[in-house]
Amino acid sequence: MSANNYSLGQVGDYEIKQLKVFKTVVDCGGFSAAETMLNIGRSTISLHISNLESRLNLTLCKRGRGGFSLTQEGEIIYQMTETLLESLDAFRITVNNLNASLTGRLRIALSDSVSLDPRCRMPELIGDFTDLAPEVTLNTSISSMAQIERTILNDEADVGFIPYHRKLDGLEYIHLYSDACHVYVAKTHPLASLSEADQVAQVDTFPATHAGLKPHEGVSEQISNMNLSAISYFYDTRLALILSGRYIGFLPEAYAKDYVERGEIVAVATQYRHYTLGMAVIYKKTAQPNKPRELFLQVLREHLAQDKSESAPY
Repeated sequence: MSANNYSLGQVGDYEIKQLKVFKTVVDCGGFSAAETMLNIGRSTISLHISNLESRLNLTLCKRGRGGFSLTQEGEIIYQMTETLLESLDAFRITVNNLNASLTGRLRIALSDSVSLDPRCRMPELIGDFTDLAPEVTLNTSISSMAQIERTILNDEADVGFIPYHRKLDGLEYIHLYSDACHVYVAKTHPLASLSEADQVAQVDTFPATHAGLKPHEGVSEQISNMNLSAISYFYDTRLALILSGRYIGFLPEAYAKDYVERGEIVAVATQYRHYTLGMAVIYKKTAQPNKPRELFLQVLREHLAQDKSESAPY
C-alpha cells in the first residue's frame, strides 16, 4: 500500500473496534488463536484486519504458510494502539470517578485457589462491595503472579490477590494471611511409608514438581537441592502430578487439607522441609482517582480489622 498524499482523517468507534481486534490478534500470535478470545470466526477477523489495513493505507501483518508476523508499519501501529487504548481507558476511568454516583468497573486479578479460600472471604467482600456500589461492573480473572503484577502496573487490573514473592516499587501490599507449605506425596509413593529420618534422607532423590519461577529466598532454600523434574505453576495441576505417584511437591497446608483427610496424600519430612508463604492484596501506587478500587480496599480493610489479621511475614 502507498502512503503518498494519504491522510487518515477522523478516527471513530469503528476504527477503534478494528484496532482492538488487531491488538488481540497480535497478542494471541495469529488469527486462529484469536478466535476464542474474540468469539468470532477467522474469516471475520481477517475481514476486520483487511478493512483496517485499507483504512490506514498500510500493510500491518503477513499471514500465510510462514505463519503470522507484523510488518515494520504493523509494529508501529501496534505500539500506538496500545497507547491509544490505555489513554481511552484512563479517560473513561477518570470520567466515571468524577461522577457523583459510583459507576464504572472493578477489575480483580487472582492467583489460583484464592477466591474460595475461606480466609480470603471473597464472597463476603464481593457482597459488601456490591451492596455499596451496585452499578459497578465486576471483572475477575485468574493468572500467574507475574502476570497479575504486570496487569496491575499496566493499569489493566485494579486489585490483585497473589502469594507474596517479591516487593516491587510500583505496588502497595496489604497482607491477608499466611500459609504453611509442606512437601506432599501420594499415599502410594515410596516416601509415604518411610520414617521421618528416612524421608529427610531421601526426599531430594525423587522427581519433584515446582512452580517454574524464581522463588523468594525462603522457598529457594527449600527446593534448591530437590530433583526438580516437572513444572506446574497452578496448585490444581501440581496436585494432579503428586496424585499420580510419580512426583512430590510443595503445597499449602490449607489447600492440601481435604486430600490429606481423605488419605490421598501425606506430608513428608515435615520437620525438615517447610516454608511460610504470605498472601497479599496488591494495587498500584498512583495519584489517579479510582473510586471503585478505593471502596473495595476500604471494605477489605474493614474485614481485616474484624478478623484482627496477623502481621505480615515479609
